[in-house]
Amino acid sequence: MENGQLSRARARPGHPAPLLLTQTVHEHRPETGALSVLKARGTVDASNAMAFSEAVAEHIARADRAGEHPVLDLTEVYLACAAAVRSMDRATGVLAFSGRVLPVVQPRPHVREALRAAGLPGVRVHATMASALNSLDPLTLVHSPEARRRPGPPPGGTDW
Repeated sequence: MENGQLSRARARPGHPAPLLLTQTVHEHRPETGALSVLKARGTVDASNAMAFSEAVAEHIARADRAGEHPVLDLTEVYLACAAAVRSMDRATGVLAFSGRVLPVVQPRPHVREALRAAGLPGVRVHATMASALNSLDPLTLVHSPEARRRPGPPPGGTDW
């Protein structure tokens, strides 16, 4: 924690904390629509980076199938190596390809700086959950009823 006390995620002095991914929280907010928050805690290092990447990718895929905004809470996560940052890039590649981003909430300062320095196109870092929620657009949900009703270009060509 930032107040000088050790968080529960770093409770074993001298050893990295095990990576724990808590159950996803599903919410519906009138201003943003449905969202799915995956909370992670512990250390992402070379030994578990692939598992972390797979869990985040699955979280994104499940949220997309359910018509929810995926959000990742990294409040109590420590990225121990470059493989940890690359794991975020692998997990969010599908979002970046489609022009979307994964809101990452409240990362510790070193995590925030590592993600910003890496310039991952599928990640957007937010200092607070409120900031992340304000950035969400209900019309960007892939399977939302609003997205299905949006007019698009006519079949077989552009809209002009």
